Amino acid sequence: MKIESLEGIILSETNYSESSKILNILTKEHGLIGVISKGCRNLKSKLRGVSRKLIYGKIHLYYKENGLSTLISVDVINSFSNISTSLDKISYASYILDLTNQVLKQNDSEDIYFLLRDTLLKIEEGFNPLVLTNILELKYLDFLGVKPNIDGCSICGSTKNIVSLSSDSGGYVCINCHTNELPTSEKTIKMIRMYYYVDIKNITKLDVSEDISKEINKFLDDYYDRYTGLYLKSKSFIKQIQKITA
Repeated sequence: MKIESLEGIILSETNYSESSKILNILTKEHGLIGVISKGCRNLKSKLRGVSRKLIYGKIHLYYKENGLSTLISVDVINSFSNISTSLDKISYASYILDLTNQVLKQNDSEDIYFLLRDTLLKIEEGFNPLVLTNILELKYLDFLGVKPNIDGCSICGSTKNIVSLSSDSGGYVCINCHTNELPTSEKTIKMIRMYYYVDIKNITKLDVSEDISKEINKFLDDYYDRYTGLYLKSKSFIKQIQKITA
């Protein structure tokens, strides 16, 4: 094994033996890797505070290409302290990490790292976590191979007179193909395209009304249920919080 320094985000942690952890770390250089953090659960361990999910930093380790690498130290770039002190934000961040883990099982594109990193940083800055989560969910559908059609009617391909956003039909539906789908507001139809094409790292403001946000979120919830087969407990927890605060 050789010593390497990688930029990465810890997606998950699992206790191992009496005092160690296995960390799943998404790195810019090597994608998703498994890392053992030896003795990190001991109170005096220098690795204790950095061997947890939602740590973004420069990861120094003994790198093993086809097995578990061994953690040496972490230079923390961002511990996402603002996210960690908010139940709302930490719920979305936990879901985002879980979702990223699932997407990586089907696609190991290096773009996933940058999308995750930029989304977490924007939530940390104070931007709306629901809107950012929906933006990421929509972009991830590309990597899952089931992106909805938001460039034209899902049925006939027409780019004119789009009146509905339907998970049943797979995206946009035009006035000529519209049957039982509920009509969607014109602003929502336009906004979901912005969600898909926006560069997350360049976001400086998010002006999305609550009604539009709820409409897009419901569409994406239904779409994920219908086309991805993913069931995540962290998503269910978000839904429970939304019911309580509704």
